[in-house]
Amino acid sequence: MHSLRLLLLVTLLSPLLRAAEDYPLGPDSTARAPGVPVGRVESFTFEASKVFPETRREGWVYIPAQYDPSKPAALMVFQDGAAYVSTNGQQRVPIVFDNLIARGDMPVTIGVFINPGRRGNDGPAAETGGNRSNRSFEYDSLGGDYARFLVDELLPFVTNRYGLNLTSDPELRAIAGMSSGAICAWTVAWERPDQFRKVLSQIGSFTNIRGGHAYPALIRKTERKPIRVFLQDGRNDLNNLHGNWPLANQEMASALGFAGYDYRFELGEGGHSGKHGGAILPESLRWLWRPALASLPKPETKDNLGGDEALSKVLADGGKPGDWELVGEGYGFTDAACSDPEGNFYFSDLGKNTLYRIGLNDPKPVAWLEGGPKVSGHQFGPDGRLYAATQGDAKDKRIIAIDPKTKAIEVLATEVQPNDLTVSRAGYLYFTDTGAGQVIKVPISARGLSRPAAVAGGINKPNGIALSPDQRMLIVSEYGGSNAWTFLIGEDGNLRGGEKNLELRTPAGRNDSGGDGMTTDATGRSWITSHLGIQMFDAGGRMGGIISRPQEKGTVSCTFAGPDRSYLYVCSSDKVYRRKTLTRGAAVP
Repeated sequence: MHSLRLLLLVTLLSPLLRAAEDYPLGPDSTARAPGVPVGRVESFTFEASKVFPETRREGWVYIPAQYDPSKPAALMVFQDGAAYVSTNGQQRVPIVFDNLIARGDMPVTIGVFINPGRRGNDGPAAETGGNRSNRSFEYDSLGGDYARFLVDELLPFVTNRYGLNLTSDPELRAIAGMSSGAICAWTVAWERPDQFRKVLSQIGSFTNIRGGHAYPALIRKTERKPIRVFLQDGRNDLNNLHGNWPLANQEMASALGFAGYDYRFELGEGGHSGKHGGAILPESLRWLWRPALASLPKPETKDNLGGDEALSKVLADGGKPGDWELVGEGYGFTDAACSDPEGNFYFSDLGKNTLYRIGLNDPKPVAWLEGGPKVSGHQFGPDGRLYAATQGDAKDKRIIAIDPKTKAIEVLATEVQPNDLTVSRAGYLYFTDTGAGQVIKVPISARGLSRPAAVAGGINKPNGIALSPDQRMLIVSEYGGSNAWTFLIGEDGNLRGGEKNLELRTPAGRNDSGGDGMTTDATGRSWITSHLGIQMFDAGGRMGGIISRPQEKGTVSCTFAGPDRSYLYVCSSDKVYRRKTLTRGAAVP
């Protein structure tokens, strides 16, 4: 009876078990169609990496027959390259490429197939992978190291060795991988969308091997990046100490939909193998290389609760990096973004001792004060004067007030080390002393005050500083740490408490957020520039999202200005940008 039951159970389950692995390759993967020209595959070894020193790895280059060196070709990079380049394995990319390129389903594309690095001479360097001692470190780690390896080392090597003309257009550069190679492919595009904007992820390891389980949360709270991604996984994929692969990939798909990405998710019945991904590889590539959408999907943000501050509440359609508008360029170093009550925007070209103004109806910045002090932070006070922190030699480091009409300068405090400042309606000026880790208070009625006293300390390189809309709270960002502090303001202007209430996100592998200039909006949100972009927090200190920087160079200060003070202006190294938001700045004193 027991044997009969077992036989019956096996009989009932066998169709499901077969379905889980029964993914035969289609005609585009098994043979080239009649008349399809055959691309060539060349092999190489690469062992000159400085990003991953003392590693050696095997690689291959596929060059389609249609490749014309006079025309830039598209690019697709495959991690665990041996598994993809083989023409008798589960993927068979050269055959698929030949068929799809000949049919016009994808552009003329150079394929680069690269194995993970290995250290030492032990173990075989087999085409199937062999010694992969550095694989997990390279593939599963978050951050930009592997992207640097590809962009700065491997691709220049391949380009020079084979005399290739590769496109620099990120829309025509794709990257792929399976398992840890898949999360690696996603990380490269996530870190460098200026280089790669198409991702093929098969059985992706978006689990806690080296922190990759954080990606769904990061996607939900980071401005949508210009990445198209095809996800594939199977319901019978892994469930082990690192996490559950099917659930992790479903979390990824849900987060991508929430943020409004152009994505597709195929969940089959397979396990942790390349069978399902290989069977649908031609369709995956056709989808990935299809023309650009006329408009991106709307973010799926219908389930935000009343107090939730998703980016969709402050950026139209969830935003995109291209929404930044260049308003000024050619400066030495811009800083000290601020606005007057009418919404006119002011900033400093720090090294050139010049303050600029952009009026509500001005198309470009106009020099407002030339040959003046070097200003690193300034803000209008309740009396209409412009208060500023100045830099230079010791005698030049002061807190000053500038009369907007006469441009006359009056000194409030000397023998100070100011970085940035804010001014309250109650008549107190607060500035950050980054080196001392302190916040200093100066009454705006002061004249020539020497060495004003600190009202808060112990902050890890305080930098940006702002007031809540009701002016009951002071917020201070840490440049050297990972928090912004909040202080209660007493009637005498002194500070009480001091909590690390806002947790700034830091780049992978770093402990410092680069928390820099900041501003607040009318609803009490805090907007803080950082290494990762402009980080937004709600009035309760919860992270709402990160808005991408307008350029790779650092963004150091921000404010709301322009019509209805609804434009977010930022100072970004040699340029100034702005973008329209769905909110407006807090009232200027």
